[in-house]
Amino acid sequence: MKTAVPCYYHLDVEVSPERVGQVSRILAAHLRYWDLDNLVDPVCRGAELLLTAIDQHATDKHTSIEMWWNGQHLITAIGDDDRDLRPDQDLRGCLAHLAATSDGWGCCAPETGSKIIWFSQRARSGERLPLVRTGPAPRLRQVLQVPRDLPAAQLAAAADGALEAAR
Repeated sequence: MKTAVPCYYHLDVEVSPERVGQVSRILAAHLRYWDLDNLVDPVCRGAELLLTAIDQHATDKHTSIEMWWNGQHLITAIGDDDRDLRPDQDLRGCLAHLAATSDGWGCCAPETGSKIIWFSQRARSGERLPLVRTGPAPRLRQVLQVPRDLPAAQLAAAADGALEAAR
């Protein structure tokens, strides 16, 4: 079952063609550790597209990757320090793919001149595991029979007798 404990992961990497696959495997391992197996494919695919585009178009290859899990949404953010890389021109194909496959996405520019592209994936309610039914623990010293084994009249009489004995 998906954990509701908030989780955070940060990775700094110099992007190169061989590092894109390694970063994807690292992100997948963290998602599996957080019990988010169903989000591995869309998150890794989006991260691979952005990292490949940064490798092809950016002059500064230093990139930071962050993932936040809050119990309902997983937000993945990829930031680079290249001031010349323009998301509206160089990353247009990646952003179109992110818009089609994620629940939300955006781009922001901090005061340092770098840019951060983020996308979010929501954990679907239908993917949760059902709760396991457990029987109630007996509160009396005398264990009562399971209700399906005895008629209701016998159970009521046994319960009344146990209450009288307890008083």
